[in-house]
Amino acid sequence: MFLLVDLIIPFLGSLILVICVIIGVAFLTLLERKVLGYIQIRKGPNKVGFLGIPQPFSDAIKLFTKEQTYPFLSNYLVYYLSPVFSLFLSLIGWLCIPYFTKLFSFNLGVLFFLCCLRIGVYSVMIAGWSSNSNYALLGGLRAVAQTISYEVRLALILLSLIFLVGGYNFFYFLYFQNNIWFIIICMPLGLVWFCTSLAETNRTPFDFAEGESELVSGFNVEYRRGGFALIFLAEYSSILFIRILFRIFFLGADIYSLLFFIKLAFISFLFIWVRGTLPRFRYDKLIYLAWKSFLPFSLNFLLLVIGIKLIILYFYIIYFSTKKINKNN
Repeated sequence: MFLLVDLIIPFLGSLILVICVIIGVAFLTLLERKVLGYIQIRKGPNKVGFLGIPQPFSDAIKLFTKEQTYPFLSNYLVYYLSPVFSLFLSLIGWLCIPYFTKLFSFNLGVLFFLCCLRIGVYSVMIAGWSSNSNYALLGGLRAVAQTISYEVRLALILLSLIFLVGGYNFFYFLYFQNNIWFIIICMPLGLVWFCTSLAETNRTPFDFAEGESELVSGFNVEYRRGGFALIFLAEYSSILFIRILFRIFFLGADIYSLLFFIKLAFISFLFIWVRGTLPRFRYDKLIYLAWKSFLPFSLNFLLLVIGIKLIILYFYIIYFSTKKINKNN
């Protein structure tokens, strides 16, 4: 009986989590369209229901009831499985967030998150390739090159934070930020993480995979109806996940306080604000920014953190050794 309960409760918890994430993604798209509307001096969605609040659900129904088209020259099975795989990877990454209910407790949560992020590249690449369209393939290659370039920076920034807290568990970020947030002591690192997360999730000004003027719509150009909806859901759930990670790593990880969600809404607003105000980068400048600016910076910061830890450790050893010598004398 207890074994059955132990099996059912994590399954139900995961199911509720997935449903809540999808609803969160729906309202995130609404927030984005509203804020972009006000930035461009217009109202945004306001016709469906009260103040346009049910608009995302209306869009979802419209997407799933559209006519399905079948590209004859596509690699059929891979073409249809890659959006499902993409959404699955995007949602499974949410399990490593520290919920304090012991839904799943990861001692190596940061490594799990990095693995999910890295495997997500393959779904984009396969989606672009299997469509058998030049635009989709070019968009997929751009997205993969961009993601791989910025993942190195992401891992190095994470490594600096891991050296600070001394472990891979997300709970450490709660314990070590009780008195002071990491954004205060690692302000440059926080800003670089913000820029890197924009590039990692293909948001403006780094949205080259979806450069409408050059590539029509990027790697998802041949997708219609459910396939497009699944890719859209996967993209926005990973964006929301990256924003929550920014909040956990730099602004404290107390997930049950109201302030957590206010900060998350503020970070989401910052992402949308960047989208509404900045023009698109040139592609070569994006890669140069990754390899010539962010890589040396993150390496130097990592060495700085390791140096500070070693100095503290040295003084700690000296202090206790002298204390022990004095005690023996």
